[in-house]
Amino acid sequence: MKQPREEHLSLSEVNASVDTTLPRKGWRRILAYLGPAYLVSVGYMDPGNWATDLQGGAKFGYQLIWVLLMSNLMALLLQSLSARLGIVRRRDLAQANRETYPPLVNFCLYILAELAIAATDLAEVVGMAIGIHLLTGLPLIWGTAITVLDTFLFLLLQRYGIRKMEAFILALVATIGVSFLIEILIAKPNLAEVATGFIPTAFSHESLYIAVGIIGATVMPHNLYLHSALVQTRKIGSDQRSIKRALKYNFIDSLVALNAAFFVNAAILVLAATVFFKTGNTEVARIEDAHKLLQPLLGTELAPILFAVALIAAGQSSTITGTLAGQIVMEGYLRLRLNPWLRRLLTRLIAIVPAVIVISIYGDSKVDDLLVFSQVILSLQLGFAVIPLIHFVSDKETMGSFAIKPWVKIAAWLIAIILVFLNVKLVAEEAIQVYVAEGEWLSKIIVTVLILVFLWLFLVMTFLPFFKKRKQKQQAAMHGEWAQLQDLSVSHIRKIAVALDFTKADEKLIAHALAQGNKNVSLVLIHVVESVSAKYLGAASDDEETRLDQQRLDHYCVQLQKQGYQATAILGYKNRVTEIIRMVKEADADMVVMGAHRHSGWKDYLFGETIEDVRHALQIPVLIVNV
Repeated sequence: MKQPREEHLSLSEVNASVDTTLPRKGWRRILAYLGPAYLVSVGYMDPGNWATDLQGGAKFGYQLIWVLLMSNLMALLLQSLSARLGIVRRRDLAQANRETYPPLVNFCLYILAELAIAATDLAEVVGMAIGIHLLTGLPLIWGTAITVLDTFLFLLLQRYGIRKMEAFILALVATIGVSFLIEILIAKPNLAEVATGFIPTAFSHESLYIAVGIIGATVMPHNLYLHSALVQTRKIGSDQRSIKRALKYNFIDSLVALNAAFFVNAAILVLAATVFFKTGNTEVARIEDAHKLLQPLLGTELAPILFAVALIAAGQSSTITGTLAGQIVMEGYLRLRLNPWLRRLLTRLIAIVPAVIVISIYGDSKVDDLLVFSQVILSLQLGFAVIPLIHFVSDKETMGSFAIKPWVKIAAWLIAIILVFLNVKLVAEEAIQVYVAEGEWLSKIIVTVLILVFLWLFLVMTFLPFFKKRKQKQQAAMHGEWAQLQDLSVSHIRKIAVALDFTKADEKLIAHALAQGNKNVSLVLIHVVESVSAKYLGAASDDEETRLDQQRLDHYCVQLQKQGYQATAILGYKNRVTEIIRMVKEADADMVVMGAHRHSGWKDYLFGETIEDVRHALQIPVLIVNV
């Protein structure tokens, strides 16, 4: 298995910071691996879950408990696959996507991932604001503004390292669990009636909306990115035995943590069903209403206080892991690293803006609807995280003997199909309402465009890996009879084109080009300008990047000429492939030298795919140099 370069490590500041290779015995050995799943599990009990669980329990009683159980089983499988990707390949999901898909697809996946994180943070902002309001009476809009301050808490925890952060999160999870355990003991639900909720039932349109929200709130897209990175905070051996041990203990970690999350979600739904649905309060869909009714219906002042404390703990714990997920996604897709406080502040502001707008325009009454809507948005993103993950952990070339077994692959694809089906059904029902409405042409056009874009992205994301594998197999296959080596002469090389990208690799490329001939060989140094101005104006571009690129090429030429070599420079514009082909042909070159960056994210696509396209379009030799 290939190891990522140090500068491209996932969560590089804490990568491999917990050493599991040290000699330990008994529970201490297991303890070294435990932690990542607990950070992931808080996303399964955040305020967004509360809103969907409360509405599901209050409106439909125990009917949707089976949806929670199904979601938890889905989550357990998918999170174990995410952990497997990080442990075996030492890649997070964003990095793996970047290495596999074209830039446009990756950009779309990045935007969807950021939307998922924004939706998650929106739920956390609103949930914490509601919790603060319930405890102190502070208006929601001010509570929402206060949540910006938790940025500093995240920075403080990050300074103390991953283990301290895991301990803090575990304390918050324990607070939530104990609070609801006491609530359930006070409510005293009928366990026989609760058990009927584990029997699957058909959905109405309203229950489908809540069910999809529950799935989106439970199986969260950003958690798949998060888990694949967090497992890399453990330093493990590269041998088969060490990897197997890491997979085993991480599965135990996930099993315990996600079952704890299931208990919390089930407790919220059962509490709502017992206290509200059973007493005829089926319209209790708001967290504030639930809080107000807990005391008179349960007859104790402790219940609403525990409810508010658990809500704040859920929001605070989730906001920390949401920030980590945002950092992983941005670094993995864009190779862009922001200061942690800036990344945290941006994430929080993106979430606060819609919350403030909704509260300002519609008042506090629509806040819980915003929470449920955020979870439906999460569910709609799920397929775009799940399907690539299944592709990656199924690939025997990159996963080796740790590729998932056929029955696991079948189960994973079945989950993906269920998720996609539920989302398509929900989108179709909502879209039909837009189309049947009179007028609203702008809305119909927007909905149509969005559906087409999502359909294109889904098809490319799902089927491109299959086509790539097939192409690789075709290229690997040998055809035809054995060739007879009778004519081993080659044409004299007069002119060599060298494609440069202004990195340290340029010197190596030029050296290899010179090695193909002698001082009589003429070098043509080429580079394609891809600035915004160059893409629109072509050769008429005169922006700073264009001028600087020309100066760099001229500088190379001057150095080579001083050493007795012949060298000229040509700039291309707009499209990389077509311009390289054009410049090589116009220069009448006998050979092209290009650099291959050995599967390093976007350069892998730009150079790897560019090489293939150039090689097929030219009739002259193309020398590929690993740089």
